[in-house]
Amino acid sequence: MKADNRTTYVTRETILQLLSDDEVATVSTAETAPRLSAGDEYVDLEHLDDGVRRAGGAIAPMGRLLPRKAVHDRTWAKILTNLPAPPARARV
Repeated sequence: MKADNRTTYVTRETILQLLSDDEVATVSTAETAPRLSAGDEYVDLEHLDDGVRRAGGAIAPMGRLLPRKAVHDRTWAKILTNLPAPPARARV
C-alpha cells in the first residue's frame, strides 16, 4: 500500500469513528438511496481532500459518500475539523 493511500485510509477511518451507532445505521440506509438531492452537502470518503461538496450533477457512488443529513450537527462539526485543509487556490 502506498503511503498516500494509507494516509487517506486512516483519515477515512478517523471520520467513520466519529459516528454514533445511530448515525452509522442512518449512513448505511443512505447508501442504498439512488442519489442525493440537489444541493445536499456530503463528503466523499475516498477523496476527503476535496472537502465538503454539494450534490449537483454526476457524483460518486452512494456507498462512499457521507451525506451531512445522515449525521447530527455536532458530528458534522467534528468531521469538518478532521478533514484535510483544502488546497490553496491561486489568485488570478
